[in-house]
Amino acid sequence: MQSLFPTSPSELSDADLFELYAYPVERQWVRANFVSTLDGAVQGPDQRSGSLSSPPDHHLFALLRSLCDVVLIGAHTTRVEGYQPVTEAEMRASVRADLGLAPVPSIAVVSRSLRLDPELLRGGSARTVVITTGAAPADVRADVEALATVVVAGEHSVDFGVALDALAGLGLQRVLCEGGPTLMRDLVASGHLDELCLTLMPRIIAGDALRLTHGEALAPPADLRLRHLLESDGELFCRYART
Repeated sequence: MQSLFPTSPSELSDADLFELYAYPVERQWVRANFVSTLDGAVQGPDQRSGSLSSPPDHHLFALLRSLCDVVLIGAHTTRVEGYQPVTEAEMRASVRADLGLAPVPSIAVVSRSLRLDPELLRGGSARTVVITTGAAPADVRADVEALATVVVAGEHSVDFGVALDALAGLGLQRVLCEGGPTLMRDLVASGHLDELCLTLMPRIIAGDALRLTHGEALAPPADLRLRHLLESDGELFCRYART
């Protein structure tokens, strides 16, 4: 992988990448990571983002997970993509140890219905967190609380300020949002997204796949600035920060 901006092209080692993508230490930081085609699709023909990915994108995906405290994800995406707890084999153990992080990040699932895979709820080396609303079914919530940590953030819709404060209270400062598009839209609208990492695949697929965000238009729109641009095998790895 090489750097195109802001420096002149240069090959980057994994150590360089870990330094480049390091989280701020002074406060909570919310980063999102997506892969997209050139025509804006964030899903392949099977409606999954994983089918758009590539070896370089997988490599960066694992690197970003190795740096975070928690992976934030929407319930629908966990079902479509088959999410399970993160395992230690997926992580760079030495990097996490040097940063004082837990062996693996937690998974935090945003769900109003609480219809979630029991295996995901049970967690693995890190306890799963479920972010829901006060209007969620009380009987189902009791079952979920027996397996996972439940955070109530809002009555009928999720208040991301409350949710993120609760994650911080659990020691989960370095947040990595992996979607999907509806969650991403709501997170951006809340004003709590700090950074977007976007992989651009040199591919055009047309069709009616979802875009990076899905939902009502943002007013005003969220403006971002490019922090760096990397390249590998014709794929572009963009990193944007909220202005």
